[in-house]
Amino acid sequence: MNPPNTAGAPAPLTGWQFLIGTFAVSLATFMNVLDSSIANVSIPTLSGDLGVSVDEGTWVITVFSAANAVSIPLTGWLTQRVGQVKLFVVAILLFVLSSAACGLAPNLMVLLAARVVQGAVAGPLIPLSQALLLASFPKEKSSSALSLWSMTATVGPIAGPALGGWITDNYSWSWIFYINVPVGIFAAAVIWALYRKRETPSRKLPIDKVGVLSLIVWVGALQIMLDKGKDLDWFNSPTIWVLSIVALIAFLFFLIWELTEAKPIVDLHLFTGRNFLGGTVAISVAYAIFFANLVILPTWIQEYLGYRAVDAGVVTAPLGIFAVLLAPVMGKIMPKSDSRVLATLAFLGFAGTFLMRSWYTTGVDPYTLVLPTLLQGIPMALFFTPLTAIILSGLPKDKIPAAAGLSNFVRVFAGAVGTSLLSNTWNDRTILHHAQLAEQTSMNNPNYVHALAGIQATLHASLFKAQAFFETQLNAQAAMLGLNDVFWLSAALFVVIIPLVWVTKPSKDGAASAAGAGGH
Repeated sequence: MNPPNTAGAPAPLTGWQFLIGTFAVSLATFMNVLDSSIANVSIPTLSGDLGVSVDEGTWVITVFSAANAVSIPLTGWLTQRVGQVKLFVVAILLFVLSSAACGLAPNLMVLLAARVVQGAVAGPLIPLSQALLLASFPKEKSSSALSLWSMTATVGPIAGPALGGWITDNYSWSWIFYINVPVGIFAAAVIWALYRKRETPSRKLPIDKVGVLSLIVWVGALQIMLDKGKDLDWFNSPTIWVLSIVALIAFLFFLIWELTEAKPIVDLHLFTGRNFLGGTVAISVAYAIFFANLVILPTWIQEYLGYRAVDAGVVTAPLGIFAVLLAPVMGKIMPKSDSRVLATLAFLGFAGTFLMRSWYTTGVDPYTLVLPTLLQGIPMALFFTPLTAIILSGLPKDKIPAAAGLSNFVRVFAGAVGTSLLSNTWNDRTILHHAQLAEQTSMNNPNYVHALAGIQATLHASLFKAQAFFETQLNAQAAMLGLNDVFWLSAALFVVIIPLVWVTKPSKDGAASAAGAGGH
C-alpha cells in the first residue's frame, strides 16, 4: 500500500494498484447504473412469469428509483458516521444480497421488497465512487478521473437493455439480477484490499430521524398512489384518497420540519438560489421525461411489434454511443462555453428525437426505430454536465456536497414519478383512441364490413375470427396512437422547460468542480 504523502493524506495509487482499483470502483458504478436500465426490456417477460400485468411489472423500476432517491440524502451522514470505504464496501455487499433476493423472488411482492432494499443501498454508490476515484488520481489528473467515471456511468444505458434482453431470452429474467453477485463480490474484495487503509475518519453524529421518517412516508405514499391509481380508478377509490392525503400531509410536515430543523437531512434553503432552483427543476423534469420513455419504448416494441426482449434491447442500446464518443469533447468545450447554451441545445435535441418518434406507425421498420435512439445520444452528452455546472455554480465549497445530493435526490425521484405519470398517460390515451376507433366497428359501416370480408378471404376465417383479428389490429393501432401522443407531449415539455435554464446566471468560476461534484 502506498505511504502517506507529506500532507498526511494517502498518496495516489500507482501502477497495477491504480489500474485495478480504478477498474473495481468503476465496476461498482457500472453495476448500479446497469441495474437501473437492465430490467426495462424484461418487464413483459417478468410480468408474464409472475402472473401480473405489465403496468404492475413497471413497479420493479419505479420502486427501485423511489428507494434510491430517499437514500441519496443520507449518504453524507452515513459517510461521516461509518467512513467512506466501509460504507462503499457494505453498500456493494448489500446490493449483492438484495440482487440475489430479487432473482429468487417467487412473486411480485417479494421482488418489489427486494428492489426497495436494492434501490436504498444503491444510494451511496455513485457519490462515493466519485470520491474514491478522485482520491486515487493525482490532483492534476482529477479531470481524467471524472471523465472515466462519466464514461463508465454512460456505458450502463448502452449495455443494460441489450444485456437484459439477451439474458431474458436465453436464460431467465432472474439472471439479470444474479449477474450482480460475482461482479459485486469482486468489486468489494478489490476495493477493501486497496482502499481500507485510506479510510476517512468517522464520528458520531445526530441524525434528523423525524426528517428521514417524513421523507420516507411522503415519497412512499406518493409513489404507491401513482402506481396503483390506474388499477383503482384513481379518485373514485378511497385508497387513492387516503394515499393522497397522507402524501400531502407528510410532504407539508417534511417542508416545515426541514426548514426549521438545525441540522436537517435535506437543506431546503438551497432552493432559495435561482441557479440551484432553475437548474434542479430543469434537470429533474428532463430526466423524468427521458427515463420514462426509456421504460415505455421497449415495452411497446415487445408487446405490439412482437420483438424479442434481446431485439428490443438492441433497438434501445445505441442511446449511449454518441454520449460516450462525445464525453471527451465535452470536457474541452465546457470551460469555453455558456452552460445555458449547451443545455438549451440538449433540450432541443431531445425534443427533435421525440418528434421523430411521434410519426411511428404499427409497421415501423427497425432503422426508423433505431435512428432517433442513436441521435438521442448527442443531446444526452450535452445534458448532465452543463446542467450540473449550473446547479452548483456560485455555491460555497462546503455547500456543494449537500447541493449535489439534494439535486440528485430530486432528479432520481422525478424519474420514478415520471415513469408512473407517462405510463398512465399512455394507457389513458390508448383507451381514448380505442373508443374512437371502435365507434367505426359497426356492421352498418360498409368500410368495416368490407374490411372483415377481406380478412375472411385472406385468412380463410369465420366472421367471429375475422372480428377477433380486427380487434387485435385495432388494439395495436390504439396503443400506437396513444404512444404517439406521449412522444408529442415529451417533445413539447422539453421545449417548455428551456426558459428554466435561462433564469439562471452560471458563473464560470467553479463550473468544472461543480460538474464533477454532481455526477449522473
